[in-house]
Amino acid sequence: MKKIITLIFVVLVAIANAQIHNPVKWKTAVEKISDNEYYLVATASIEAGWKLYAQNIPPKGPIPTSFAFEKSANFELMGKTEESKPIQKHDKVFDMEIAYFHNQAVFKQRIKIVKPITSIKATVEFMSCDDSNCLPPDTVDLEFFLSGAPVASKVVTPQFTFGNNTDSNNTVPKTIVSQTTTTKAPTSTPISRQGLWTIFFISFLSGFAALLTPCVFPMIPMTVSYFTKQSKTKAKGVKNAVIYGISIIVIYVLLGSAITAIFGADALNALASNFWFNLIFFLILVVFAISFLGAFEITLPSSWSTKVDAQADRSGFIGIFFMALALAIVSFSCTGPIVGTLLVQAASEGGIAPIIGMFGFSLAIALPFALFAAFPGWLHSLPKSGGWMNTVKVVLGFLELALAFKFLSNADLVLQYHWIEREVFIAIWIAVFGALSLYLFGKIRLPHDDATDRISVGRLLLGLLTLSFTIYMIPGLWGAPLNLINAFPPPQHYSESPYGVGYTADGGSASVDEGALPEGAHLFKPHNIVTFDDYEKGLAYAKQVNKPVLLDFTGWSCVNCRKMEQNVWPNPQVLDALRNEVVLISLYVDDKRPLPESEVRPSQIREGKMIKTIGQKWSEFQTLHYKANTQPFYVLMNLQGENLVDPIGYTLDTDDPDEFYKWIKQGITAFGK
Repeated sequence: MKKIITLIFVVLVAIANAQIHNPVKWKTAVEKISDNEYYLVATASIEAGWKLYAQNIPPKGPIPTSFAFEKSANFELMGKTEESKPIQKHDKVFDMEIAYFHNQAVFKQRIKIVKPITSIKATVEFMSCDDSNCLPPDTVDLEFFLSGAPVASKVVTPQFTFGNNTDSNNTVPKTIVSQTTTTKAPTSTPISRQGLWTIFFISFLSGFAALLTPCVFPMIPMTVSYFTKQSKTKAKGVKNAVIYGISIIVIYVLLGSAITAIFGADALNALASNFWFNLIFFLILVVFAISFLGAFEITLPSSWSTKVDAQADRSGFIGIFFMALALAIVSFSCTGPIVGTLLVQAASEGGIAPIIGMFGFSLAIALPFALFAAFPGWLHSLPKSGGWMNTVKVVLGFLELALAFKFLSNADLVLQYHWIEREVFIAIWIAVFGALSLYLFGKIRLPHDDATDRISVGRLLLGLLTLSFTIYMIPGLWGAPLNLINAFPPPQHYSESPYGVGYTADGGSASVDEGALPEGAHLFKPHNIVTFDDYEKGLAYAKQVNKPVLLDFTGWSCVNCRKMEQNVWPNPQVLDALRNEVVLISLYVDDKRPLPESEVRPSQIREGKMIKTIGQKWSEFQTLHYKANTQPFYVLMNLQGENLVDPIGYTLDTDDPDEFYKWIKQGITAFGK
């Protein structure tokens, strides 16, 4: 019994140490549309915790999923490959909207058969990540069988195993191909529950802000008094006010549902990274902002409110509903800009997000009417209408103006024009929030402001807050990361200088003379770390200077690699070690540059495949030597290629912020013994 337990333990340890992840498995099927038209269906089953990127990813983002179908005179491709609806979220590292799938993704390609054919072959390239690791781009061959469609489908799984399923030297993993039967896949992938809660709370707070504007706030005592006076009993008045509040919610939720149904979440998702969409929405937000600042009012046609008011005179539920509709129309000049902004932001998330957004917004507006009807004595505690409501409206105008430049920045990033680089964006926000501070302190007057020399305590405190925020942003012009607003400005590298205005590095002068770099090395900016991207050249230099080697298996599109470089490497102790105590060799597993013809060779991992690119070379190197295929992946080794400590991966998900530094110091100490 003890031997069996020991054997099981050894097997488990071996499995754990292998660290070969294959979270995406592909199945194929065929759906018949007509006698000569079919859908070729590829279904990706994704392990829990992993995500597969969609087909439409902006430039300089992760590797998108893409299909290449064999060319044949026997069939024609009809349109582009369709996909089930992905999750769409803003990624802070890439600073862009990125679409991906959880659990399952379905891709369909419509074809027309011209001549008899039994099967069609295709290749899919894809990339997958979890919260800590990213896998290098992978390709899988697919085959779709057209005889008797739909048919049992072939599963192609790039699954690596070690032990008995290897060659004679027990180092080369094999590829396993299995068969299974198709199962019907869902047509869409829902947005995460956490994302919906975020949308709800932001929308609720936005509704609360709209509630304090001069278009809505004065309506609370007027409407509640109307219900309580017109009703024969208090209970009846409370009931009517509750119905009124529910009607407000229904109106705005119907608006969110209509937006989703008419435009479709997929179309809005695609627009989120579109140049013209971002440019047009920038102009719309500027118009909204100018309206809030008092230049003019955006109102719906007066005939609409006249007709709705006539219906509101009817008794019963219908009359109350039209009273709520009248409120929505009359208050449009204040609520319209906020609702428009919320709808676009929520629609970019996809799914039911616009409906959730409108529910949160309308709930904040509807609650006071029901609560004050139930407790009419509270009305006396409400602040009186006055100039403070215009202040709220103007503050919202400044916020709309600041947000507008985020969309203009997105448009610039899409086409890489470098018009709104990081310093320009931050300078604009400093000007906007600086002007807002002056307004709150009474130094700037706008058309609808009261002529008073005094400011309230609340306005003073808000002014101090915005002034502090303005001062906080100023160091961003000189390279400060500005973590509080990092999701809004362009990324650090999208700037006139990655080190800040007027500087190169380390207080104005580069720490390393780039002209004196060793052969094959370059400076990793903005950290100024001497880095090699070739294993042999880096190892040769390490032997020359007698320093340990830090292998950094990374990728251009690896999200968590960028997080480590932005959040861990700048630590003074880590940065000193990377600059002075180790030789850094960064091997990019998604480098698409072709290898020289002399280095092209058959893969030792995937039968029938050739190693043709630099990225494939380093990806296979990592798998064969370290039985791992995720990034980031760090190895500290001596000059003989032996590990000084166990390799380590992503460390930002641990409770110890100094874990990476402790690991690197442990390896350096071991090298010195």
